[in-house]
Amino acid sequence: MLAQFQMVGLALFTQGLVCSCSGNLSIKVGEHMLITRRGSMLGSIKQGDLVKTHIIKNDRATPLASTELAVHRSIYQNTSAAAVVHAHPTHAVALSFTEEEIIPHDMEGRILLSKVPILGNHVAAKPCSLVEEIAEALKQCKIVMVRGHGSFAASQLLEEACHYTTALERSCRLLCLLKAMRVNLRAISLE
Repeated sequence: MLAQFQMVGLALFTQGLVCSCSGNLSIKVGEHMLITRRGSMLGSIKQGDLVKTHIIKNDRATPLASTELAVHRSIYQNTSAAAVVHAHPTHAVALSFTEEEIIPHDMEGRILLSKVPILGNHVAAKPCSLVEEIAEALKQCKIVMVRGHGSFAASQLLEEACHYTTALERSCRLLCLLKAMRVNLRAISLE
């Protein structure tokens, strides 16, 4: 399992979807989960960066787990997911400030994601205040955004949840380019 966490963590880091100590990963293991340790560096995960803790109740390892533990627990308690990836994709976060949902324009994004809800009214929200909403949205979608914060992707495999995250960011890069081109075209037509 360590190799899975390392591969996904490194992919997220090298693609700029998390910075040195941001984001978190988990997988469900029966009544427990393996989740990245609080403050771990996803780009270089070691065995000590994985914390095994109970999905429903606190135990001795709970204080070591990621600060997003409550969100991961809620996702496992309320969906059929077996893996969760939480990242901070820059372009998706930028769009979360101005959009109500992200609708990809590119073919892969449309097929894979269809649309991505943005949770958290009109201000940047903390995931801990949206625990139930995140889990509920992931019953219908593969990935959701928390306004001004980041994405949560749920799947059966870490690799698949990572794929949803990278596809979202790629779609958002294209959306940002399209928005910039529209602004530039309007500016040019006014001259």
